[in-house]
Amino acid sequence: MQYPLGEHEGARITSRTGKRLQDITLDEVMKNHVASEDIKISKEMLKRQGQVAREAGNDPMELNFQRAAELVDVPDDVILRMYDMLRPRRSTKLELVMLAQELLEQYQAKSCARLVMEAVEVYEKRGILL
Repeated sequence: MQYPLGEHEGARITSRTGKRLQDITLDEVMKNHVASEDIKISKEMLKRQGQVAREAGNDPMELNFQRAAELVDVPDDVILRMYDMLRPRRSTKLELVMLAQELLEQYQAKSCARLVMEAVEVYEKRGILL
């Protein structure tokens, strides 16, 4: 795979609904042939971008793409709640542990759950939990 994927891998790029990148055009939008769900990125594309990052020696970026791929199946309201809860002095340790458990058990978001648990450790050391 070669980055940027849109230029070099365009024929293989599909949205979350399976619509091909080349089929998402302004003309198709104007004809109402493209819905909002059709422009959301797929888990597979995020994983591919992670592979490109890994091949370039950027392991932290690969992990970011891995977490993003996990979040594709997490409802927006849960993502927004997670964002708010991870802000300093917004949550208790128990609330964050329960969030990590929810991410793991309901959405199989292992890397995201691990990130929340790492935040718990750091926040506890820094005294920025409720």
